[in-house]
Amino acid sequence: MTNLTLKHISLPKWFDSRLLQLVVLAVLTVCGSTVELFAKKKTVLEPSYSWGVEAPLGARQPEPIDTLFHNYSLEFIPQLVTPAYAATGNYCGPGRNMLFMNNEPMSDFYFRDALLPWIPTIDKARFFNTRIPMTLLSYNFGGGKEIGQDRFSTIFSANANSRTQIGAMIDYIYSKGSYANQQAKDLNWGFSGSYTGEHFEFQGYITHFNLLTKENGGITDPLYITDPAVVQGGNTSVNTKQIPTNLTSAFNRVKGTDLFLNSRYKLGFWKEEQVNDTTVKRTLVPVTSFIWTLRYRENKHKFFDKDVTENLAFWDHTYLNPHLTEDFQTYSSVQNTLGVALLEGFNKYAKAGLSVFVTHEFRKYHMESTAGNPTGAQEEAMSPDPYPGMIMDQKENLLWVGANIAKRQGRLFNYDVTGEIGLLGPAAGEIKVNGTITTRIPLFGDTVPVRAYGHFTNLTAPWLMQRFKSNHFIWENSFNKTRSLRIGGEISIPWTNTTFSATIENIQNQIYFDENALPAQYGGSAQVFSATLRQNVHFRAFHWENYLTYQQSTEEAVIPLPKLVFNTNMYVQFKVATLFVQFGVNCDYFTKYKGVGYQPATMAFYNQRSVDIGNYPFMNAYLNFKLSKTRFYVMMSHVNQGMTGTNYFSMPGYPMNPRRLQMGLSIDFAN
Repeated sequence: MTNLTLKHISLPKWFDSRLLQLVVLAVLTVCGSTVELFAKKKTVLEPSYSWGVEAPLGARQPEPIDTLFHNYSLEFIPQLVTPAYAATGNYCGPGRNMLFMNNEPMSDFYFRDALLPWIPTIDKARFFNTRIPMTLLSYNFGGGKEIGQDRFSTIFSANANSRTQIGAMIDYIYSKGSYANQQAKDLNWGFSGSYTGEHFEFQGYITHFNLLTKENGGITDPLYITDPAVVQGGNTSVNTKQIPTNLTSAFNRVKGTDLFLNSRYKLGFWKEEQVNDTTVKRTLVPVTSFIWTLRYRENKHKFFDKDVTENLAFWDHTYLNPHLTEDFQTYSSVQNTLGVALLEGFNKYAKAGLSVFVTHEFRKYHMESTAGNPTGAQEEAMSPDPYPGMIMDQKENLLWVGANIAKRQGRLFNYDVTGEIGLLGPAAGEIKVNGTITTRIPLFGDTVPVRAYGHFTNLTAPWLMQRFKSNHFIWENSFNKTRSLRIGGEISIPWTNTTFSATIENIQNQIYFDENALPAQYGGSAQVFSATLRQNVHFRAFHWENYLTYQQSTEEAVIPLPKLVFNTNMYVQFKVATLFVQFGVNCDYFTKYKGVGYQPATMAFYNQRSVDIGNYPFMNAYLNFKLSKTRFYVMMSHVNQGMTGTNYFSMPGYPMNPRRLQMGLSIDFAN
């Protein structure tokens, strides 16, 4: 396996020039305006639209096309994920959402969980029907030469005709980071296509990501941030790139491929509509659909550190080689789903929509780690391998059967319930049930939408939680299934711009990483309660958007959470001739709690109990603009640095980014 060096995460020297980047920004802005000028035609076209897909049957869900300038700048800071985001501080680096109800369960290959905001997933997949070719291009950058952050992305979609579409995307992030030894880069690309015929429908995509991040293990002393004069002999100015870090030679690389192919054959009856005296339009009204979905996923993870001192000093245990750490894990999955769907309202056996399906999955795991032949003092410093005969490869066959019943066309009452039961392999005994009910209730002479939701799951622990071997961490467990029951509801009052939701969840046999960064299982029950209020205020050009969440965990040593999470966004929005302007200040805040720690060797977030994190506002001042089909912004992130305290840590040892100027633009090219 190839050794990782800094050359793998560097860019050409010409790209480091901020002057050149400003020139590129100006050229693209002019190009966008010019293209828009020449694209204005008298041709009348049907409106463009976009949709996402739901696994496993590929149900289509309408999604907006991302061309709004509102809050555009806030997509380019690490805190874009959530107001309570535990992260290593660098854009594109590992992080964890500390809003419990927004988190996904641990995946089969948990290394990618820490990188979800930066990699393609099925819930981010988008298909477009644009009538004319569409290209969305954006470029964003910030910081100076030593701490630069750049992101270039483009989305392309074109229709061969009204039924057939092809698309492509590329997303490249490169961030040097504000602190030493935390460079990161991520290259995502993908292709997609869809066909919508009378009888046959198809939608599919293939995406690939390759994310490389240098791990610094956190800064050596928090005083460099909270009171630099103490550790710098009275000097209060800090060059963040010169703050010493615990690691200097460690890297994580995670890459993966995701192939999704979904096809549907529809049976039904023809409906005739008289267009004019001589023309009759015939449209198929589908009643029954036969569905096949193929999904293939492949992931690889590599952790590398060639520093002998770090291998023996930073980690409590070194099992295999003190000279070199080169851990490697792979995962692949082939999943086939066959289903039959009866359309709502057209079948005497299912007045609501009814789908039944069966899913088979084949998974494969592999682990390896570089072993050595230590001698002398180095051998004495190493820990003995507790499981020398551990299985390093695993193959699994899994089978589920499931059903979905849904009523989506009612005026006052609708529901959508999906259930699955595992029958074969590690899935045997698994249960997954998710449901949503929506209605409208009378209130103050009007009606307001109300939604109730819930789930029950009984899930097997991922194989990598049961067995794992690397140079610094080895474990073998026999975890029980984790059971979870969640119930919640939401009410929205449109005339006051108010939304309130409350959710409670009970979890048995919760799996987490303990204070030693090792997986553990809590044998009892833990409850989490969460209540969220969204309140927006608008008066002419003035806008004030507020998001407030209260959450409480009954077992904070198992599920640590900040009790109060708050985001406020105050701005004015107006129009100057044809230029739309949004000028405002955004602030994220969460209360103190025993923040999670981060273990670079396993990319795991663990429950430390000694350091408090939080009680610090992170503020951004921004200007967003939109001129025709060109969006651009100027933002000063962390504008309040030095004004509201100095304890701006996201996790123990990992401070948030200091103040920096950022710019960017996005152009919707009308081809």
